[in-house]
Amino acid sequence: MDYAWWVYLHIVGAFAFAFGHGASALAAFRIRATRDPAQVRTLLDVSSMSLGVTYVGLLLLLIGGIAAGLAGDHFSSGWIWAAIVILVVIIIAMYAMATPFYGQLRVAAGVRAKNPKVDPNPVVDQAAIDTLAGSSRPIVLLGIGGVGLILILWLMVIKPF
Repeated sequence: MDYAWWVYLHIVGAFAFAFGHGASALAAFRIRATRDPAQVRTLLDVSSMSLGVTYVGLLLLLIGGIAAGLAGDHFSSGWIWAAIVILVVIIIAMYAMATPFYGQLRVAAGVRAKNPKVDPNPVVDQAAIDTLAGSSRPIVLLGIGGVGLILILWLMVIKPF
C-alpha cells in the first residue's frame, strides 16, 4: 500500500477508537449522575462492550500511523516521536487511573469479576457507589485524554519539528 492508504487506515482507526471510547466516556459521565446500582451496572456493561471497538480502533490507528510514518519517511522528524511518546503516556496514565477505579465501582455495584451476568442477587455497597460515582475521576481522565489528543493532532497537522 502507498502512503495515502496508510494514512486512510490511520484515520479510520482514529474514528473507530473515538467511537468506542466515546461510548465508554459517556457512560462514565452518566454514572456520575446516578446512584442506582442497577443503572451503574448497566452503564458499566455498556462501557465494557464498547472497549472492543476501542481496542480495534487503536490497533488500526497504530498500524496505519506507523506504516504511514515509514512510507512518508516521517521517523526522521521529531514531531512523530513526540506524538508517539504522548500517546504512550496517555495510554499508561488513563489505564492506571481508570482500571482500578472502575474495578472498585464494579465491585461496589455488585458485579462479580468471574461471571458478572449470572448473579441474580448482587451484593451492593451503596456507600461505595455514592463515593465512587461522585468522583471527579472521569473529569481528570477527560482532561488527560483531551489535552493529549489536541497535542497529538497539533503535532500531526503542523509538524513543528
